[in-house]
Amino acid sequence: MSENKDVFEGVRKTLIQTLYDKKLPVLLFPTIAGLIALVISMFLTPMFKSTAIVFPAATSTVSFSEQRNAKASSMDFGEEEQAEQLVQILKSSRIRNIIVERFDLMNHYEIDANDENKYYKLGKAWENHIQFARTRYGSIQIDVWDRDRELAAEIANKIVDLIDTVKNDMVRERTVPAFDINKRKRDMLEKEKDGLTAQLDSLSTLGVVPTESRANLFQAYNDAKNPTDKAFFKEQIDVNLKYGATYDGLVMLRDERIVKLTKFEDAYEQAESDANTLFNHKFVVEPAVVADKKDKPKRAIITILSGIGAFVFIVFLILIRERLAELKRNSQTSKA
Repeated sequence: MSENKDVFEGVRKTLIQTLYDKKLPVLLFPTIAGLIALVISMFLTPMFKSTAIVFPAATSTVSFSEQRNAKASSMDFGEEEQAEQLVQILKSSRIRNIIVERFDLMNHYEIDANDENKYYKLGKAWENHIQFARTRYGSIQIDVWDRDRELAAEIANKIVDLIDTVKNDMVRERTVPAFDINKRKRDMLEKEKDGLTAQLDSLSTLGVVPTESRANLFQAYNDAKNPTDKAFFKEQIDVNLKYGATYDGLVMLRDERIVKLTKFEDAYEQAESDANTLFNHKFVVEPAVVADKKDKPKRAIITILSGIGAFVFIVFLILIRERLAELKRNSQTSKA
């Protein structure tokens, strides 16, 4: 243990002595590197940052069910699942394509329209200028960097606006066909009910009456005082005996259709609401504003990191040269 400590102490003293002997390059090289980095940073294009923060909504529909989930309120903030979904929508090509076209970003990012790699370059430029991230509070942060401070704020706020547009379009791609199916089903039930009602009306015109009224026909026939009345009630009884069963069957079918329509009404209203209602899918916590100072390049950080990097490099280079020189001397000594 003591031998290891002595070896370490010897190495440390040798390193310090070496750096002291080479103090001029050790100090000069990082200083020059830092100054060069500072000068270069002066020529870098200033980038301004605008940030918008939104919370996802917990639900994207109005529930017509009596057993409505308490967490499905349109007033509730979304949780992790909704936040992840919102981030995926923000990163989708739907939003990117609209923003690129709306603000002519191909020209703004100086990408040649005839370049065979233009979409690759556009994707890289998009990633460097526009970023989306979840915060620890469950919200979504939208960051936009641009050399035009006003354009950065406009892009960020437009992205916020597009959240509802794009998600509503995605939802309608499913809800509109579902509503069309529900509408056809409802229309079919209505048509069947109306057809059965029309048949019942035609039988009623012939004199067919509901089951509970037919017994009265026999009583009226027995109570009739003259041949004319008896003939009338006899005719009514014959008609009901002939078409009564058909009439009862039609009444049963019509009542079944009415019950189905009543039960189907909630599903139809839900499908209609989902297909035709344009929802707000987010809560805007903080809209983007025009930045009053640049966000990058941070010249101080660039200069310091360049100096540190140059210091590490020169120390490493000096140690390698010293080690090589030592190995060379040992080799010459062993040969002698």
